[in-house]
Amino acid sequence: MKNIVLIIMLNILLLPSASARDSIEAYSLDDALSQQKARQVLGGQVAFYFGEQPHGQVLTNFGEFKSNKKTNAFNKSDKQACEWVFLSAMISLQKRAIKEGGNAVINIKSNYKSHLTSSNESFQCGAGTFVAGVALVGTVVKIEQ
Repeated sequence: MKNIVLIIMLNILLLPSASARDSIEAYSLDDALSQQKARQVLGGQVAFYFGEQPHGQVLTNFGEFKSNKKTNAFNKSDKQACEWVFLSAMISLQKRAIKEGGNAVINIKSNYKSHLTSSNESFQCGAGTFVAGVALVGTVVKIEQ
């Protein structure tokens, strides 16, 4: 009987934390990409074009690639965590472009939980109590510069 009471009390205490938060929001590409860390890490070796942003003529198409990154969101604002994990996803696309021999990633879209969202101004991020995530998909190409 004592064990049953203990189990019930633990369930009552832990129940509020069991319902995990998963807020999906749009965040500004300009805000995220203008951060000093983003400018340092992404440099200018690979150009990035989101949604339908115009770009140079495609000389070689290396295919479409995905990046799905998560980060610890504990004790960070959703915006801080989302901009950090977005940078991680961008680094992943950049590395893939370099590996394939491309100089650009075009038609970059958010693909959070397999829900494709195309925007020239924002990216989607899912933020929970402990984890934030960004999933991107883009086409690695060599463009005329």
